[in-house]
Amino acid sequence: MAKKSTIIPMLKRTFAHLFNKPATTKYPFVKPKLPEDFRGKPVYEIKSCNRIVLGQSCPELAFDVHSIMGSACSVCERDCPAFAITIVEVDGKRRPQFDLNKCIFCNQCIESCPREAIKPSDIYELATIDKNSLVIKPNPKGDEGAKQ
Repeated sequence: MAKKSTIIPMLKRTFAHLFNKPATTKYPFVKPKLPEDFRGKPVYEIKSCNRIVLGQSCPELAFDVHSIMGSACSVCERDCPAFAITIVEVDGKRRPQFDLNKCIFCNQCIESCPREAIKPSDIYELATIDKNSLVIKPNPKGDEGAKQ
């Protein structure tokens, strides 16, 4: 019985790949086109967190929200499966602090925020040698949201 040659199938595959486009991209120089549902770094907007949810559109459901104005409702912290969000006190107000080192980018915090204060972004370049730079601390000024 004659032994089948393995060189011919390899040569066919080699010649077939000579005329294909490369599978890689020129990443640092050409940014990739991100999909519509891309899950990037979460962005916290402090003004949205201070928004009154009830009482404006439904007066019958109105309650005193001024006691909780400027304080985090802690829903994002409770719903985070990776425990990447902690509520810290800044200037007497409770604000979320994000640890992107722990974050699994599941966007659960974005979905569960009742005030839509946490937004998705297309920021994906988070490589660093300092883990402390991956902690997004609340901004004490209170007008820009969170800073790194």
